[in-house]
Amino acid sequence: MNRLTQLFEKKKNDILSIYFTAGYPEIGATLNIAEALEKAGADFLEIGFPYSDPLADGPVIQHSSQVAIENGMTLKVLFEQLKDLRSRVSIPILLMGYANPMIQYGVSNFCKVAAEVGVDGVIVPDLPLYEYEELYKNDFISNGLSNIFLVTPQTSEERIRKIDSLSNGFIYLLSSSSTTGKDLNVSNEIGDYYNRVKAMHLKNPLIIGFGISDHQSFSRANQYANGAIVGTAFVKELGDPENYLSHIPEFIRKIKG
Repeated sequence: MNRLTQLFEKKKNDILSIYFTAGYPEIGATLNIAEALEKAGADFLEIGFPYSDPLADGPVIQHSSQVAIENGMTLKVLFEQLKDLRSRVSIPILLMGYANPMIQYGVSNFCKVAAEVGVDGVIVPDLPLYEYEELYKNDFISNGLSNIFLVTPQTSEERIRKIDSLSNGFIYLLSSSSTTGKDLNVSNEIGDYYNRVKAMHLKNPLIIGFGISDHQSFSRANQYANGAIVGTAFVKELGDPENYLSHIPEFIRKIKG
Protein backbone atom coordinates (compact mmCIF):
# COMPACT_ATOMS: atom_id res chain seq x y z
CA MET A 1 0.00 0.00 0.00
CA ASN A 2 1.16 3.53 -0.73
CA ARG A 3 0.48 6.46 1.62
CA LEU A 4 -2.87 7.14 -0.04
CA THR A 5 -4.29 3.68 0.50
CA GLN A 6 -2.86 3.67 4.03
CA LEU A 7 -4.74 6.91 4.73
CA PHE A 8 -8.05 5.37 3.66
CA GLU A 9 -7.36 2.31 5.81
CA LYS A 10 -6.96 4.54 8.87
CA LYS A 11 -9.53 7.28 8.19
CA LYS A 12 -12.97 6.68 6.71
CA ASN A 13 -14.74 10.05 6.96
CA ASP A 14 -14.24 13.83 6.81
CA ILE A 15 -11.07 13.48 4.73
CA LEU A 16 -9.84 16.84 3.48
CA SER A 17 -7.72 17.21 0.35
CA ILE A 18 -6.34 20.52 -0.90
CA TYR A 19 -5.40 21.31 -4.51
CA PHE A 20 -2.88 23.98 -5.46
CA THR A 21 -0.88 24.80 -8.59
CA ALA A 22 2.88 24.17 -8.52
CA GLY A 23 4.84 27.38 -9.06
CA TYR A 24 2.04 29.69 -7.93
CA PRO A 25 2.16 32.38 -6.63
CA GLU A 26 5.96 32.08 -7.00
CA ILE A 27 8.23 29.44 -8.49
CA GLY A 28 9.65 28.25 -5.17
CA ALA A 29 6.32 28.01 -3.31
CA THR A 30 5.48 24.34 -3.88
CA LEU A 31 7.06 22.62 -0.87
CA ASN A 32 6.46 25.56 1.46
CA ILE A 33 2.74 25.37 0.73
CA ALA A 34 2.66 21.56 1.04
CA GLU A 35 4.44 21.67 4.39
CA ALA A 36 2.13 24.41 5.73
CA LEU A 37 -0.98 22.50 4.61
CA GLU A 38 0.12 19.34 6.39
CA LYS A 39 0.81 21.26 9.60
CA ALA A 40 -2.60 22.93 9.34
CA GLY A 41 -4.43 19.58 9.12
CA ALA A 42 -4.95 18.64 5.45
CA ASP A 43 -5.15 14.86 4.96
CA PHE A 44 -3.70 14.68 1.46
CA LEU A 45 -2.68 17.10 -1.28
CA GLU A 46 -3.07 17.47 -5.02
CA ILE A 47 -0.29 19.44 -6.69
CA GLY A 48 -1.28 20.69 -10.13
CA PHE A 49 1.31 20.74 -12.88
CA PRO A 50 0.33 23.68 -15.08
CA TYR A 51 -0.71 23.43 -18.70
CA SER A 52 -1.32 26.20 -21.21
CA ASP A 53 -4.81 24.97 -22.19
CA PRO A 54 -6.56 23.84 -18.96
CA LEU A 55 -10.04 23.20 -20.36
CA ALA A 56 -11.61 21.74 -17.20
CA ASP A 57 -10.52 24.62 -14.99
CA GLY A 58 -12.33 27.83 -14.14
CA PRO A 59 -10.73 31.28 -14.31
CA VAL A 60 -9.01 31.15 -10.89
CA ILE A 61 -7.06 27.96 -11.57
CA GLN A 62 -6.49 28.95 -15.21
CA HIS A 63 -4.90 32.17 -13.95
CA SER A 64 -2.73 30.29 -11.45
CA SER A 65 -1.53 27.97 -14.24
CA GLN A 66 -0.67 30.91 -16.48
CA VAL A 67 1.28 32.64 -13.70
CA ALA A 68 3.08 29.38 -12.85
CA ILE A 69 4.11 28.90 -16.49
CA GLU A 70 5.33 32.50 -16.64
CA ASN A 71 7.27 31.84 -13.43
CA GLY A 72 9.06 28.99 -15.22
CA MET A 73 7.22 25.96 -13.81
CA THR A 74 7.51 22.78 -15.89
CA LEU A 75 7.31 19.10 -15.02
CA LYS A 76 11.11 18.94 -15.00
CA VAL A 77 11.30 21.85 -12.54
CA LEU A 78 8.53 20.36 -10.38
CA PHE A 79 10.28 16.99 -10.11
CA GLU A 80 13.50 18.78 -9.12
CA GLN A 81 11.61 20.59 -6.36
CA LEU A 82 9.96 17.36 -5.19
CA LYS A 83 13.30 15.64 -4.56
CA ASP A 84 13.10 17.15 -1.07
CA LEU A 85 9.40 16.31 -0.64
CA ARG A 86 9.66 13.39 1.75
CA SER A 87 12.12 15.11 4.07
CA ARG A 88 9.45 17.76 4.69
CA VAL A 89 6.00 16.27 4.07
CA SER A 90 4.58 12.92 5.21
CA ILE A 91 0.93 12.99 4.01
CA PRO A 92 -0.07 11.52 0.62
CA ILE A 93 0.71 13.61 -2.45
CA LEU A 94 -0.93 13.35 -5.85
CA LEU A 95 0.01 15.15 -9.05
CA MET A 96 -2.88 16.53 -11.08
CA GLY A 97 -2.76 17.82 -14.62
CA TYR A 98 -3.45 17.17 -18.25
CA ALA A 99 -2.31 14.29 -20.44
CA ASN A 100 -0.33 16.39 -22.94
CA PRO A 101 2.57 17.40 -20.63
CA MET A 102 2.72 13.88 -19.16
CA ILE A 103 2.86 12.24 -22.59
CA GLN A 104 5.47 14.75 -23.81
CA TYR A 105 7.57 13.93 -20.74
CA GLY A 106 7.09 10.22 -21.44
CA VAL A 107 4.52 8.35 -19.34
CA SER A 108 6.93 5.59 -18.28
CA ASN A 109 9.55 8.13 -17.22
CA PHE A 110 6.90 10.31 -15.58
CA CYS A 111 5.69 7.42 -13.41
CA LYS A 112 9.24 6.36 -12.53
CA VAL A 113 10.36 9.84 -11.45
CA ALA A 114 7.08 10.54 -9.62
CA ALA A 115 7.53 7.38 -7.56
CA GLU A 116 11.20 8.17 -6.88
CA VAL A 117 10.36 11.57 -5.34
CA GLY A 118 7.56 10.13 -3.20
CA VAL A 119 4.37 10.85 -5.15
CA ASP A 120 1.50 8.47 -4.35
CA GLY A 121 -0.93 9.00 -7.21
CA VAL A 122 -1.88 10.91 -10.33
CA ILE A 123 -5.09 12.56 -11.57
CA VAL A 124 -5.24 13.18 -15.32
CA PRO A 125 -8.84 14.10 -16.19
CA ASP A 126 -8.37 13.94 -19.97
CA LEU A 127 -6.57 10.57 -20.06
CA PRO A 128 -9.08 8.16 -21.66
CA LEU A 129 -9.93 5.04 -19.67
CA TYR A 130 -9.04 2.68 -22.53
CA GLU A 131 -5.66 4.39 -23.10
CA TYR A 132 -4.78 3.99 -19.44
CA GLU A 133 -5.82 0.35 -19.44
CA GLU A 134 -4.15 -0.60 -22.72
CA LEU A 135 -1.03 1.59 -22.73
CA TYR A 136 -0.09 2.92 -19.31
CA LYS A 137 -1.58 0.75 -16.57
CA ASN A 138 1.59 -1.27 -16.04
CA ASP A 139 3.70 1.90 -15.69
CA PHE A 140 1.45 3.11 -12.88
CA ILE A 141 1.16 -0.24 -11.10
CA SER A 142 4.86 -1.12 -11.31
CA ASN A 143 5.72 2.23 -9.70
CA GLY A 144 3.09 1.95 -6.95
CA LEU A 145 1.09 4.94 -8.22
CA SER A 146 -2.68 5.20 -7.86
CA ASN A 147 -4.39 6.54 -10.99
CA ILE A 148 -7.52 8.45 -10.03
CA PHE A 149 -10.52 8.51 -12.36
CA LEU A 150 -13.32 11.08 -12.42
CA VAL A 151 -17.04 10.35 -12.32
CA THR A 152 -19.74 12.90 -13.24
CA PRO A 153 -23.55 12.86 -12.89
CA GLN A 154 -23.68 11.60 -16.49
CA THR A 155 -21.36 8.60 -15.96
CA SER A 156 -23.16 5.28 -16.47
CA GLU A 157 -23.21 2.59 -13.80
CA GLU A 158 -21.32 0.26 -16.16
CA ARG A 159 -18.50 2.79 -16.56
CA ILE A 160 -18.41 3.54 -12.82
CA ARG A 161 -17.97 -0.16 -12.06
CA LYS A 162 -15.23 -0.36 -14.69
CA ILE A 163 -13.49 2.62 -13.07
CA ASP A 164 -13.84 0.98 -9.66
CA SER A 165 -12.24 -2.22 -10.95
CA LEU A 166 -9.25 -0.29 -12.36
CA SER A 167 -8.79 1.97 -9.32
CA ASN A 168 -6.62 1.46 -6.26
CA GLY A 169 -6.91 4.82 -4.51
CA PHE A 170 -10.24 6.61 -4.59
CA ILE A 171 -12.88 7.71 -7.08
CA TYR A 172 -13.06 11.44 -7.72
CA LEU A 173 -16.78 12.23 -7.68
CA LEU A 174 -17.41 15.49 -9.53
CA SER A 175 -20.29 17.57 -8.23
CA SER A 176 -21.05 18.63 -11.81
CA SER A 177 -19.76 18.41 -15.37
CA SER A 178 -18.83 22.08 -15.42
CA THR A 179 -15.45 23.70 -14.80
CA THR A 180 -13.81 24.08 -11.41
CA GLY A 181 -14.80 26.95 -9.17
CA LYS A 182 -18.59 26.51 -9.26
CA ASP A 183 -20.38 26.35 -5.91
CA LEU A 184 -21.41 22.91 -4.68
CA ASN A 185 -25.04 22.46 -5.61
CA VAL A 186 -26.85 19.62 -3.86
CA SER A 187 -30.19 19.83 -5.63
CA ASN A 188 -32.54 16.85 -5.52
CA GLU A 189 -31.06 15.67 -8.82
CA ILE A 190 -27.44 15.90 -7.60
CA GLY A 191 -28.40 14.34 -4.27
CA ASP A 192 -29.91 11.41 -6.16
CA TYR A 193 -26.67 11.06 -8.14
CA TYR A 194 -24.54 10.98 -4.97
CA ASN A 195 -26.88 8.46 -3.36
CA ARG A 196 -26.90 6.34 -6.52
CA VAL A 197 -23.11 6.07 -6.50
CA LYS A 198 -22.99 5.52 -2.74
CA ALA A 199 -25.55 2.71 -3.05
CA MET A 200 -23.29 0.88 -5.52
CA HIS A 201 -21.02 -0.07 -2.58
CA LEU A 202 -17.84 0.38 -4.58
CA LYS A 203 -14.56 -0.98 -3.26
CA ASN A 204 -12.83 2.41 -3.51
CA PRO A 205 -13.53 5.44 -1.28
CA LEU A 206 -15.42 8.38 -2.78
CA ILE A 207 -14.03 11.92 -2.65
CA ILE A 208 -16.18 14.82 -3.90
CA GLY A 209 -14.59 17.69 -5.80
CA PHE A 210 -15.59 20.89 -7.62
CA GLY A 211 -17.44 23.50 -5.55
CA ILE A 212 -16.15 22.84 -2.01
CA SER A 213 -15.29 26.23 -0.56
CA ASP A 214 -16.28 26.41 3.13
CA HIS A 215 -17.30 24.34 6.15
CA GLN A 216 -20.91 24.09 4.98
CA SER A 217 -20.08 22.65 1.56
CA PHE A 218 -17.38 20.40 3.06
CA SER A 219 -19.87 19.00 5.60
CA ARG A 220 -22.52 18.54 2.90
CA ALA A 221 -20.10 16.60 0.70
CA ASN A 222 -19.18 14.35 3.60
CA GLN A 223 -22.81 13.24 3.93
CA TYR A 224 -22.37 11.40 0.64
CA ALA A 225 -18.66 10.55 0.46
CA ASN A 226 -15.54 9.81 2.50
CA GLY A 227 -14.16 13.29 2.00
CA ALA A 228 -13.86 16.31 -0.24
CA ILE A 229 -11.34 18.34 -2.23
CA VAL A 230 -10.92 22.11 -1.99
CA GLY A 231 -9.24 23.70 -5.00
CA THR A 232 -10.39 27.08 -6.31
CA ALA A 233 -11.15 28.53 -2.87
CA PHE A 234 -7.63 27.70 -1.69
CA VAL A 235 -5.91 28.95 -4.85
CA LYS A 236 -7.69 32.28 -4.28
CA GLU A 237 -6.06 32.40 -0.82
CA LEU A 238 -2.65 32.23 -2.50
CA GLY A 239 -3.27 35.41 -4.47
CA ASP A 240 -1.28 37.53 -2.01
CA PRO A 241 2.35 36.72 -2.89
CA GLU A 242 3.63 38.48 0.24
CA ASN A 243 1.67 36.61 2.91
CA TYR A 244 0.18 33.50 1.32
CA LEU A 245 1.68 31.07 3.86
CA SER A 246 0.28 32.98 6.82
CA HIS A 247 -3.32 32.50 5.54
CA ILE A 248 -3.13 28.70 5.45
CA PRO A 249 -3.85 27.69 9.09
CA GLU A 250 -6.97 29.83 9.33
CA PHE A 251 -8.20 28.68 5.92
CA ILE A 252 -8.00 25.01 6.97
CA ARG A 253 -9.70 25.76 10.30
CA LYS A 254 -12.61 27.39 8.49
CA ILE A 255 -13.06 24.42 6.16
CA LYS A 256 -12.88 21.78 8.89
CA GLY A 257 -14.95 23.81 11.36
